[in-house]
Amino acid sequence: MPVPEEWTARKAVEFVLGNNPDSLVASQRMLEAEALLSKSSASFYPQLGLSGSYSQTNNPIHSFGNILNQGQFTPGIDFNDPGRTDNLNLSIGAQYRFYNGGQDTARRDAAGAGVDLSSAERESVQLQLGFEAFRSFQRIVEAETVDQAQQVALDAIRSALDVAHARYAAGDLLKIDLLNLEVQESRILESQIQASHNLELSKQIFLTLLGLSAGDVKLVTISQSSPVPPEIRSPAQRPELRRMRAALRVAEAKLSGARGSRRPTVDGFASYQFDHGTILDGNGDSWTAGLNLNFKLFDGHSSAADISQAEARLGTLRAELRKLELALNLELKQAELALSQAQQRKLVTKKMVEQALESEQLSRARFKEGVILASDLIDIESRLTDARVRYAVATSAVQIAIADLRRAVGLPQFSSNLTSSVETQ
Repeated sequence: MPVPEEWTARKAVEFVLGNNPDSLVASQRMLEAEALLSKSSASFYPQLGLSGSYSQTNNPIHSFGNILNQGQFTPGIDFNDPGRTDNLNLSIGAQYRFYNGGQDTARRDAAGAGVDLSSAERESVQLQLGFEAFRSFQRIVEAETVDQAQQVALDAIRSALDVAHARYAAGDLLKIDLLNLEVQESRILESQIQASHNLELSKQIFLTLLGLSAGDVKLVTISQSSPVPPEIRSPAQRPELRRMRAALRVAEAKLSGARGSRRPTVDGFASYQFDHGTILDGNGDSWTAGLNLNFKLFDGHSSAADISQAEARLGTLRAELRKLELALNLELKQAELALSQAQQRKLVTKKMVEQALESEQLSRARFKEGVILASDLIDIESRLTDARVRYAVATSAVQIAIADLRRAVGLPQFSSNLTSSVETQ
């Protein structure tokens, strides 16, 4: 699929569903399950076959059989040496299983549940990929904001250094204060280098998640391209639950099939054949039809073992379903608490930035006038940078927490994006 020149969060989520290898693997497994369902339905149809052969022989038994099939028997035939004969045989046959203890029905039911299971697995993979794509996108936004905050801090300290050099030249500033500012500049420069590295690393992680080895990452952040908190707060529609319930239906069908192996099977068969010989110039046809009944009197307890195994598997899955329900409820509560915490942190850090910015503006003016020391200005600048970084992280945490809450209730990040890209592929 085409790679966008500019990325929004929505485009990233849609792209990952159609290009990430995990999503493609899940889609192929869905197709495999559907093929298995089609195969399981084949036993409900009659099996038809058409065959033909031509042969020559002087074997007494075979030659005599050809003579009978072609309607050329006469009382004067020498049974020990009926001579050379040939035969062109054309036949058509049909077979149909009328009853096999419900095993065919059980296999079809298991295959049908397997389709639902694969569908739920695919949706689960896509929900997780959608969340990972949005989180990776938001990490880039966060890294860009932190990088910008470090750059602003670097510009601010360099502006203060210009003032400090002027005051030092005028004899109004001690050497130690000038050196402290220069050391602070180096520290901020180091932090800015680390922030730039984190930004590039976030972009590469983003590309890898999307199934791309390289490329330019240009983000466009718009309010319409962010997930909104879900109205429903319940994990009832999580695909993991549907997957487990489908697995239960598979296990129930297999148990039914295992019990059916103890019952008899009834098969019907019919065939028609036409024989023609060129040597004797004879023709003949015949038909055969009948029923086969089979019943296992003793199989060495194999059926009993299969039934016990299927019952144990069914019991295990029921316990796992209960465990999964508890885990998903806990996961939802954790996501709700994470969102509440992130929203509170965002409010607090926003206030921190406003206060630190006002303090920094006042302190820079006072430093220029020589009222405060360089160390005081350094502390204030550091607090402002720290507040900006904290606010960037908190803002990103809110967006990620909303996305995680949507995943926890089983909703895609954006409406109508789940499976659409994969189906287009």
